[in-house]
Amino acid sequence: MSSSPSPRKYSLAMRAVHWARAAIIIALLAMGILMTTVPDDFPGKYSVLYPNHKQFGILVLALVVVQLLLRWRGGVPEPVALKPWEQTVFSVTHKLFYVLMAAVPVAGYCMSSTYPKSDGLPFFFTSLPEVLAKDEAASAIFAAAHAVLAYALLALVALHMAGVVKHRLFDRGPAGRVLDRML
Repeated sequence: MSSSPSPRKYSLAMRAVHWARAAIIIALLAMGILMTTVPDDFPGKYSVLYPNHKQFGILVLALVVVQLLLRWRGGVPEPVALKPWEQTVFSVTHKLFYVLMAAVPVAGYCMSSTYPKSDGLPFFFTSLPEVLAKDEAASAIFAAAHAVLAYALLALVALHMAGVVKHRLFDRGPAGRVLDRML
């Protein structure tokens, strides 16, 4: 069985990475909002939420690299015929997705690495080195960047989902079957 994608569908590897990453990103966005709004004495805030947020954020970054390698290897099907404005939105949205899916975890890593009270960057069965100097002011800048970029990513996820619904429910012809390429 060939692993190359048909002209109409993304490869199985691309689809698996897409859905895994999407689920993790949605969970991380929800977890980030929860972590930053609950009181400090919330059970598991620092022992469960923060460490898992960090390690799954790094996993998203790794999945972005995997997906870019899969795309580079030719894992992208033929484009669907869309209206010119839709093609522009599609192209800009997907480029911004890759930028934000890399920038959000990098800003989070930098925030954690520079935070004076950080106890390291867990990554499942190991930990990542904190290569930046501890610096409260730098950490505050990275924290602000991480938050702004995460909310931009949340807005992009909402736009992406609205586009999927629009194509699925309102479009006819190939544009109405855009979601099928990722199923």
